[in-house]
Amino acid sequence: MKGVWGLVLSLFVVGCSANDGLPVASHTMFPSGFKFGAATASYQVEGGWNADGKGMNIWDNITHERPDFIADRTNGDVADDSYRKYKEDVQILKSIGFQMYRFSISWARVLPTGRIDNVNQAGLDYYMNLIDELRANGIEPMVTMYHWDLPQTLQDIGGWLNADIAQIFADYADLLFKTYGDKVKWWVTINEPLSVVTGYSADNFAPALNMAGIGDYVSGHNLLRAHAKAYRLYQQKYSHQRGKVSMAFCGNICQPLTLSPEDVAAADRCYQFSYGWFAHPTFFGDYHPILRQLVDKNSKMEGRNESRLPRFTEEEIADLAGSVDYVGLNYYGPLMAWNGSAGSIPSRDHDAQVRYKFDDSWEVCPSSWMRVVPQGLRLLTNKVKEEYGNPMVIITENGVSDDGTDPLNDLQRISYYERHLAELRRAIYEDGCNVVGHTSWSIMDNFEWRDGYTKKFGMVSVDYGSPSRTRTFKKSAYWFQNYLAMHKLYQ
Repeated sequence: MKGVWGLVLSLFVVGCSANDGLPVASHTMFPSGFKFGAATASYQVEGGWNADGKGMNIWDNITHERPDFIADRTNGDVADDSYRKYKEDVQILKSIGFQMYRFSISWARVLPTGRIDNVNQAGLDYYMNLIDELRANGIEPMVTMYHWDLPQTLQDIGGWLNADIAQIFADYADLLFKTYGDKVKWWVTINEPLSVVTGYSADNFAPALNMAGIGDYVSGHNLLRAHAKAYRLYQQKYSHQRGKVSMAFCGNICQPLTLSPEDVAAADRCYQFSYGWFAHPTFFGDYHPILRQLVDKNSKMEGRNESRLPRFTEEEIADLAGSVDYVGLNYYGPLMAWNGSAGSIPSRDHDAQVRYKFDDSWEVCPSSWMRVVPQGLRLLTNKVKEEYGNPMVIITENGVSDDGTDPLNDLQRISYYERHLAELRRAIYEDGCNVVGHTSWSIMDNFEWRDGYTKKFGMVSVDYGSPSRTRTFKKSAYWFQNYLAMHKLYQ
């Protein structure tokens, strides 16, 4: 068996894990020039929800209107107060030794109504000050334009369901490129488009519209159109800035339950209906054939005149093809997959015809939606290599939660990073995957969407009972500090 499923056989089927007898990686250090960073998102850390002219976004709205939408009935009004404490946060990054900081811009902070005719200079200044502070401390900024916090005024006209939003987003991107592009060389247009669309197909995220099998495909289509417009705009107007533009993709990488042809095909559909849904068009201009085939077939069986999966124009296909300069990958853990019917009609799960579960042997963590399986990261990078011709990859999110019961003694997080980074080295040295960076989620505890502050992904603890939101290093921060120092020493 060849290719990525041969790797599945070697990594999973024989029952191995990163510390159960597998030989240590042949290379203990990453290649010269490999970038280590950490990540956050604007709504999760900034606070200042209505400070200095910022407009309301969909998370401001839903947490204020429906406090019970969040596990602990909290919100991001103050969060980590990074709007005021960004200089302290930069010093934390520098102290640990990170070379890159991935953060997102709050669209409503710079454009309170979401549109270019109402620019908030105070918002633009905040991010310029943050970028300058990072660069002054030797930390490279990686800027995400959209990390789920759509201006509420745009949601009021349909949000990502409205085809006009693609051009509105391109206008927003133009402002960011023009303002920051001389200082920012790494851009992410959309973080986790798969997560964005669940806000339209279910109630997992704002705006919680519950339009399964329809809202997700329409919003996803417009996310791709928006990305392509922003990418081509950069090429046409800002290529002299010599930056790189991508998306941060998320999804499911699956181990087939058995190595039967049916289950192996189901594991591939697991990927194509999540990561591949958005990544495939950015390389080849259109949806993966299996996605198109299954959604079209089911739409016809449901008596619809048109497929629930929209079609791109020829111009849009041309704009999408080759519209990433690198691949941003968010990875937390894998699933097991097998062939079978699942989900309501209509729904993406029903279209994909894949059943999912966790293996009982996989390590648990406080977040019920993930398991700790380091080999999955290696499997994912190999899948990307196989699907898209070994493009440049940055792991844009990777991390594990704790529940705060022993807030500074986060030994599972140390183990998580140690083993995942070992698997990433194997992917680079043994498999030839073109991975050039890793940004941990997250530098500090933050507002974890529907989990509120009950789950903590930070290597730095934040005291939410303190008006000053006191930051304190966890053991994992000290571990990373030593890890990065040793890496630098031996480069």
